[in-house]
Amino acid sequence: MAVLPEPSALDVRIGDPGADGAGRPGTGPAGAALPVDADESLYLVGRPKLRQFLRFIRDHAVDPPAEGVLGAEWEEARARIVELEKTEAGLAERPTIRKVEVDSKYRPLLAELLKDPLVRNGFNTVPTEVAFVELDRMVVYQKHIDLTYVRELQGRLGRSPGDEEVFRTCLPFDHPRPPFKWSRLDGESFVFVSRSNDLRFLGAMPLEPGHVRDTPHPGSLVGVVGLAVGYGSNFLNAVHCEDRLVLNNGSHRAYALRELGIREVPCIVQHVSTREELEMVGSAELRRDPDLYLKHPRPSLLKDYFDPRLRRVAAVRRLVRQIRVRYSVSECFVPAL
Repeated sequence: MAVLPEPSALDVRIGDPGADGAGRPGTGPAGAALPVDADESLYLVGRPKLRQFLRFIRDHAVDPPAEGVLGAEWEEARARIVELEKTEAGLAERPTIRKVEVDSKYRPLLAELLKDPLVRNGFNTVPTEVAFVELDRMVVYQKHIDLTYVRELQGRLGRSPGDEEVFRTCLPFDHPRPPFKWSRLDGESFVFVSRSNDLRFLGAMPLEPGHVRDTPHPGSLVGVVGLAVGYGSNFLNAVHCEDRLVLNNGSHRAYALRELGIREVPCIVQHVSTREELEMVGSAELRRDPDLYLKHPRPSLLKDYFDPRLRRVAAVRRLVRQIRVRYSVSECFVPAL
């Protein structure tokens, strides 16, 4: 079992904020005001298939351009990608993962983080460390970024966040929860709704009667099955595999910080040595096509979000995430053995 190192074994470094500025909240492309029921979204163009790009804009954009315009954009982006495959081949190889200074000023924050049960229980499959990583060279699979949410993050951070604020943004051991609602739909189903796309089904949990001691129930309990819905650990997390660093969680925070000029951030890094281990800790996208991210000479990198030739920013219809949980019960008699 892999164990996170003690705080004294960790190294950290943070870059100086640069000149990159944040956009204004509440505005869409070219500064146009967003409709009240819309968000601003960025979509990476050129690498997903053209039909995926067209479908996303057609299904989500408030005022989608003609398909001919979008097709021309995609072709231009594709040409840019072909250029990058020649000029930046190998850029994703051997990214910076900075080891730790024993007397780091981040030691108290690291000590608090390593006490978190979600760290101990959620990152114990492969060798894992907390380190500072370079944002621009991280491989990404997320095709779109919710810029409205990014502006909210930046509004809380301010234009020049301190080192502690950056650390707590990337590795929030207090686990703030976005707003949510849930209710029973009928006798066998419940629905949970949140604007956060991190809302998820966390699995079924076998419980003992003592775990629900303060909940009224009509009978003498022998066992309880819990169907859990909630948010993930919400740590900035990356998988280090085959000399590349793939962003596994935290795309919006990575984008928000990079746009503020911060180039190195704290991250939980999981070191994967085999494709079998990758199956255990990698995202669904990474597991589905690992060679696209681990073998391609120039995969999508976080820096591509900021290349105007590789992105389209559009006002999109606001969506909320819904999780519906349904259970069934079967009662019968079977012959005794």
